[in-house]
Amino acid sequence: MKILKTIAFGLLLGASTLASARTIEMDVNGLVCAFCAQGIEKTLKHFPATQAVFVSLEDRIVAVQLKDGSDIDDATLRKAITDAGYTIVAINRTDESLDAIRSRVSAKAHAHG
Repeated sequence: MKILKTIAFGLLLGASTLASARTIEMDVNGLVCAFCAQGIEKTLKHFPATQAVFVSLEDRIVAVQLKDGSDIDDATLRKAITDAGYTIVAINRTDESLDAIRSRVSAKAHAHG
């Protein structure tokens, strides 16, 4: 019985991990000012799949937290960013939360400051 409870707990834990929102982290060239950041944020927030957006000018990072069960394909992201006047260098899909990315970028900035 104890093993069954352990397995059930593991399945619940796994299910909650799967249910968490995924994040798309992009390296973007051309971000130079707060106006750039606001423009990209506004563009990406128009997508129905977008939960939240984080932009770091210093690290050239744009991260989009997706709503559960939603996605934005790479081609759509590339078109949106390119049409806004920027260039995507890399796209990385991760389970890391937007807050975790924000903390990582902030810690990196403080380490160099």
